[in-house]
Amino acid sequence: MITAIIFFAHFIFTLIIFTKKWQEEGFPSAWMNVGLIVILFAVGWTLTSIIAKILMEQEGLGIYFDRDTFSLTLLTIMEVFFYRFYYRDTVTEDGKETR
Repeated sequence: MITAIIFFAHFIFTLIIFTKKWQEEGFPSAWMNVGLIVILFAVGWTLTSIIAKILMEQEGLGIYFDRDTFSLTLLTIMEVFFYRFYYRDTVTEDGKETR
């Protein structure tokens, strides 16, 4: 269940970034940003899976928080910090768009 929520959050985030970049910079830039998000997700999940394999067993902490869920959670935390830095010009602190 946690894994599905994490995948859904990534999907919604990708749609939001695609739409904003499409409106601001055009169609090719929107697809470039989607490609960046997909590549960072794939590579990041691979790296966090290696870290999770070192830190915990496959069973993890229970039925809903196994090693894969832990690696996705770790990836999501790292991505939040990176994307807040990378897309900081897209939205300001009060939630209004910048021009």
